[in-house]
Amino acid sequence: MTRRPPGRPPLTGLRVLDLATLFAGPLSATLLGDFGAEVIKVEHPRQPDPSRGHGPSKDGVGLWWKLLGRNKRTITLDLSTRGGRATLLRLAATADVIVENFRPGTLEKWDLGWPELSAVNPRLVLARVTGFGQFGPYAHRPGFGTLAEAMSGFAAITGEPDAPPTLPPFGLADSIAGIATAYAVMTALAAREHTGEGQVVDMAIIEPILTVLGPQPTWYDQLGHVQPRTGNRSQNNAPRNTYRTADGGWVAVSTSAQSVAERVMHLVGRPELVAEPWFGSGAERAAHSDVLDEAVGTWIARRTREDVLAAFEKAEAAVAPIQDVREVMTDPQYLALDTVTTVDDPELGPLRMQNVLFRLSATPGAIRWAGRPHGADTDAVLTELGLTASDLAALRTEGAT
Repeated sequence: MTRRPPGRPPLTGLRVLDLATLFAGPLSATLLGDFGAEVIKVEHPRQPDPSRGHGPSKDGVGLWWKLLGRNKRTITLDLSTRGGRATLLRLAATADVIVENFRPGTLEKWDLGWPELSAVNPRLVLARVTGFGQFGPYAHRPGFGTLAEAMSGFAAITGEPDAPPTLPPFGLADSIAGIATAYAVMTALAAREHTGEGQVVDMAIIEPILTVLGPQPTWYDQLGHVQPRTGNRSQNNAPRNTYRTADGGWVAVSTSAQSVAERVMHLVGRPELVAEPWFGSGAERAAHSDVLDEAVGTWIARRTREDVLAAFEKAEAAVAPIQDVREVMTDPQYLALDTVTTVDDPELGPLRMQNVLFRLSATPGAIRWAGRPHGADTDAVLTELGLTASDLAALRTEGAT
């Protein structure tokens, strides 16, 4: 069978202006760029995207930016200046999508709101990513993912029952909102195929994380049920926990399916528990977590992690090792999928990072380059736009680039 060479990336021809900073908005633009969109990252000339300085750096180069800024051309514009505003409008006329995350009213203050942008390009999609959305009592508050993790109910259900609520040590709400924004942009672009017109996407970071938390509002509405903190246990099935192995490793076990729960109990030598009247229901098993955890935990504690994983796999029971990033980088399944791939970077040389988010069989995405230096493509992009050398010099004199 002859394998057909991959076609051009599916978003080829789509132009995206990324005006956003930090994580949610820029991540959405990264995801679009991964599948062929031309993404132009617009940063302030003197105040680069703060993500360039977040986390560890090497030789003065921020490593988080290498991931978040991949597949983006980088230019500088001060949108509050006359020249910066005029140049952005010229760019907007050529674009399909603008992603921004200024506080509501900021673009309007610069006369760059939806009326002005849609006037130069009626087909434009403007994605506005903020902590709380474009309206409502909190709209003008500064908003970050941490606040969404707190407000949404995530922190309230995370952690041990007798311990404080727990926030994630990474940008969870921002990342979920970034993925959701890419989906929202593609939905708006699909609508444009029918209407011929663009529209505004209003993405509040507090909302997508609430969606992924599941049916908690419905439970509360219908039953008055408030989900408590249960640590690693679940109220819906058991055994479901983390267990320590004889060699000091850890594994996670899940038994969401009844058949898997039964196989686990046979594996650990406690088949009599399967016959208990309460074992046939996930919620009832969860009510007997102490008994089930003792049975599974005792069996696992007598064996090495390698032996535990092998036995569970043979029994077709659900288990996974608890891995830190060192093990993730060498995990055979991740290696097979090329989940963490290598990118050649002019500044740092070979650089490993997460690959594109999913695989398409005919038109796959790709990482064409890692995050580029601040403003590296300003002259090239603006020259392509039709600006002359004297125009560029005037913008620099004004402080607009």
